Formats: sequence, structure tokens, C-alpha cells
Amino acid sequence: GAVRVAVRTLCLAALLGALGAGGTELTLELPDSAQRCFHQEVESGIKFTLDYQVISGGHYDVDCYVEDPNGKTIYQETKKQYDSFSHHTEVKGVYTFCFSNEFSTFSHKVVYFDFQVGDEPPILPDMNNRVTALTQLESACVTIHEMLNAVIDSQTHYRLREAQDRSRAEELNGRVSYWSVGETLILFMVSIGQVMLLKSFFTEKRPSSGGAGT
Repeated sequence: GAVRVAVRTLCLAALLGALGAGGTELTLELPDSAQRCFHQEVESGIKFTLDYQVISGGHYDVDCYVEDPNGKTIYQETKKQYDSFSHHTEVKGVYTFCFSNEFSTFSHKVVYFDFQVGDEPPILPDMNNRVTALTQLESACVTIHEMLNAVIDSQTHYRLREAQDRSRAEELNGRVSYWSVGETLILFMVSIGQVMLLKSFFTEKRPSSGGAGT
């Protein structure tokens, strides 16, 4: 009936609100001795949040800084594995955030970041301006929306951990493989040396041909 349609409509709005929140997620490759910057125009009085994490490479660390439109550094961290930064803008303009791997001369990094601008819009019409309390149905949909956001955050967190653990496992597997090959070559060389040494013990030495004449 009408109640069932309303439930489906509100729950669908909660799902779309959770999945369609404004922001940018990106995984980037950061070569050694390199720096990459991103630019975003933001209105004044708006909150933005930057979350980042190094997935693979070196010691899983990276330099990061954020500048406002006037070139003032409002956030700066060095050799961080992961971090989160929130800021309420005071001036309108283009904000710049950069990831730097310039301190590393041979480690290639993979960095994930999530840049969110502004607050999430309400899932219900005029929800922020309502005087009356939410109905039981509306409260249930708001709860579903919050739980979906928590699920999305958890999935992102565990996906990044899985990617980081897989990278470490592959790196460890490569080291073990190289070490095994090195041990095999050393054992082969030692075996050849032992065979040649034992052979020299049983080799008959011929007497010298020189002697006094009669």
C-alpha cells in the first residue's frame, strides 16, 4: 500500500544519500623523488576533509601539505603513513593539497586519498528546518542512512588494509624467493669447491724430471 511505497522511497533516499555523498576518492602512483598536487575551488565558510593513506612502497610514508588560496600552509606533515585533516575555509578560492615522495630516491609509492567538501545534504526534505519531531518511519530511515555510511567507511578501511597487507606479502614473497635463489647458488658453488678439493687430495703427483747426470 501507500505505507510500503513510502518506506521504499525513504529507504532508497537513505541509500542514495550514503552512496552519493559529495567528494573525490583517488588512488595515485607516486614515483620516487616526485610530487603530485591537486586543486579544488571551495567557497568560504565551507568545511572540507582530507583523508589519505599509503598503500604500498618503501616504509609506507609520504609528505603531505595543504595551502589556501593565499599560499599559506594550513597543514603539513612529513613521512606519515596515514592521517586525516579537516578545515573550515575562511576565504574563497582554489585550495591546493600535495603529496610528496621527494625524500625517497628509489621507493615507488601508491597513495589513496579521499577529499570531501561540504556537509552531507539531509536525506529528508526540510529536515534541518522542521519544528516537529521525526516520525518513527523517518527516524528508522535516518538510522539506516547512518549505518550505511558506517558500512561504507568500514569497507574502505578494510579494503585499504587488505591492499596494504597484500603489498607487504608480495614484497616478502619476493625477498624469500631471491634469498632462496641466492642460497641455491651458494650451495652449488660450495659443492663444486668441495669436489675439487677432494679431487686434489687423490690426484697422483708426478716426480720432477730433473736430476744429476752420471
